Amino acid sequence: MASHNEAKAKHGTSLSQLPIVCIIVEVQHLLEPGIEDLWFAPLGGTGEIGMNLNLYGHNGQWLMVDCGVSFDEPLTAPYKQNARASKTTHRVVAPDPSFIANQKDALAGIVITHAHEDHVGAIPYLWQRFQKPIYTTSFTAEVLRRKLSRSKLANKIPIIEVSAGDTVTIGVFSVKWLEITHSLPEPFALKIDTPAGAILHTADWKIDASPVTGKPFEPKLYKQLANEDILALVGDSTNANKPGFSISERNCYDGLLSTILPLKGRVVVGCFASNISRLITLAKIAKKTGRYMGLYGRSLLNMYGIARQQGIWPDDLPIADAHHLGYLPPKEVLVVATGSQGEKNAALARFAHDTHPHLQLEKGDTVIFSSIVIPGNEETVARLNTAFKGKGIGTIHSEDSTLPIHASGHPCAEELKLMYNWVQPKIAIPVHGEHSHLMAHAEIAKSVGIMKTYVGENGDLYRLAPQPSIRRNVIPVGRVPVQQE
Repeated sequence: MASHNEAKAKHGTSLSQLPIVCIIVEVQHLLEPGIEDLWFAPLGGTGEIGMNLNLYGHNGQWLMVDCGVSFDEPLTAPYKQNARASKTTHRVVAPDPSFIANQKDALAGIVITHAHEDHVGAIPYLWQRFQKPIYTTSFTAEVLRRKLSRSKLANKIPIIEVSAGDTVTIGVFSVKWLEITHSLPEPFALKIDTPAGAILHTADWKIDASPVTGKPFEPKLYKQLANEDILALVGDSTNANKPGFSISERNCYDGLLSTILPLKGRVVVGCFASNISRLITLAKIAKKTGRYMGLYGRSLLNMYGIARQQGIWPDDLPIADAHHLGYLPPKEVLVVATGSQGEKNAALARFAHDTHPHLQLEKGDTVIFSSIVIPGNEETVARLNTAFKGKGIGTIHSEDSTLPIHASGHPCAEELKLMYNWVQPKIAIPVHGEHSHLMAHAEIAKSVGIMKTYVGENGDLYRLAPQPSIRRNVIPVGRVPVQQE
């Protein structure tokens, strides 16, 4: 990277004497990766959970991996030092993409690893600023197309579908899609190859030997990478501070069945809409317990429709018309609803306040939270819980249940150790987590012999080659509201 004196020689004056426009141009020039460089630059999702947006730089080009949102967030990131706490939140928030939008000609393409909102949700709002093709797999492509169908970008974004094991050249990058397991169909890790080095970008993952959808986790795929000289592993840190292993999605069937079986009233289950495996599990339990299952919430209905369209939903598991469930005896009703994080306009909140047009809950009914409370949502979930209890409606939270009624989609400590032992990268870069998660991840990597670990946050520039280092706060980052109430 050019020094201050080099810049002075180039311009014949010091940077402090240059017009502000020249300084901006100079900074932009300084952040152009050279032919020997391999850089990683997170604009979102590092130091926080949600709104992932990652950039890899090599030989004058950038590759974007994921472009996501978060919900009900302030525009000042809590992890920023000296940040003033803001009570003003915005319904949908995305990373500020200005750094890459201002040099979009250098952006080779956009890769989306899977269909969770914090990885794909910002595309309808930000893509116009990039106007580059998107590479992803069939399920995620369908989720994205349905999002875009409600916007002015319908049928205007080039979406290139790839399959498991494919290797695609995107500018100066060679990207291979590696099957992995998570909490929705078609999650993928990426092996990103350049002449300057290779990176494993895990995205969200866990080791699940018995997933409800998709193939079991295949260790052999990752053990092979030990022979491929992986320079860096950029990986999920969400559960790095939790010991042991995550549980399989299949364990949730037993836990939820045992929880629901003795209940006499209506059963309402709150879960993440994208968790198709959980929806299939609940449909099997409804069939087993003689209940009719209905879906309340547009995102649930949309995901169910995509699962059917993609051939993922079993034909022998019917879904009842949600308009009809209010007429059935309580013991025959199983409801799946959006809003497990306390979102004020979602189905669970409307049930809690008797404002849902199709169904009212009564004393003796039970609400099961088949989810975890995402950090930052504790207060909204607590208010929802209080509202239900005030109506005599029982609540069961996964954090308090002795039975497995929720399975995380992220790796715990022992899974991370296994991944590092298999892949044997030279550098560990924890992402997708708050600072405590990133630090725990780094300590795990060190414990299994990874010599270099870099813990940073959005706006840091990780220089992986030719000489590994990290430069703090060199890229302007922030948050932008992309949808107002």
